[in-house]
Amino acid sequence: MDYINAFWVGGLICALVQILLDRTKLMPGRVMVLLVCIGAFLGAIGVYGPFQEFAGGGASVPLLGFGNVLWKGIREAVDADGFIGLFMGGFKAGAVGTSAALIFGYLVSLVCKPKMKS
Repeated sequence: MDYINAFWVGGLICALVQILLDRTKLMPGRVMVLLVCIGAFLGAIGVYGPFQEFAGGGASVPLLGFGNVLWKGIREAVDADGFIGLFMGGFKAGAVGTSAALIFGYLVSLVCKPKMKS
């Protein structure tokens, strides 16, 4: 059942974002920032934790999950280090995912020989 919940929740999130991209004049970068901010906001008010527990990877993989990870990292760092944690927490929490995206993106570019759009 975990796989089914992850599949339909992740698919629903992606479908809603695609509808948002198709029906509005928002640029993709702004939609991505909006998703990260919504994830952080939902984490701050305590809604995203139970949602992520229910949906598993369907809620933790999209950008909403990344915003929640940043929020949790900032909250933990502020609790541990005070005000300076506001600046450190997001970097510590998001470092692994960001590094993996950069490394794997580079490796795929070596295999696939990307070209500039014309």
